[in-house]
Amino acid sequence: MPNEHLPASGFAALEKFIDQLEDKESSLIRVLYEAQHIFGYLPKEVMLFVAEKLHVAASKIYGVVSFYSFFTTKPKGKCQIRVCLGTACFVCGGERIAREVQDQLDLKMGETSPDRAFSLEAVRCVGACGLAPAVLINDAVHAKVRPDDVATIISKHRK
Repeated sequence: MPNEHLPASGFAALEKFIDQLEDKESSLIRVLYEAQHIFGYLPKEVMLFVAEKLHVAASKIYGVVSFYSFFTTKPKGKCQIRVCLGTACFVCGGERIAREVQDQLDLKMGETSPDRAFSLEAVRCVGACGLAPAVLINDAVHAKVRPDDVATIISKHRK
């Protein structure tokens, strides 16, 4: 099921992963997680491929993907930036940090840059309340971020 934007090698790797599973029927989430790891997201073609290989209805695949917040059907950037807007971060200026990140990247929350270098999203509580306001970049926590820190932090992640 490869197409021009999804590599055949990704489908081959996913098929190999599925073939090695002993209990395919109860491994849907594991397979979707692996598929997202391979492709970076779960486009329709990948979900249909998984449905076919696991002998599961495509509607069930979509239901699982849309239910769990850690799955995404949209391409994400190489650098995923998550600005915490939980209570502690919000009170400590998280909203100002979010605006500054948006301005620096010329992106709105939930968007990915056209070159897929950056994705930006607002999240609720990353469990780093004592480090508020916090920004996660590819799961690395940047603590006590000030608006004037944002340009420096982002520049470290540019190509």
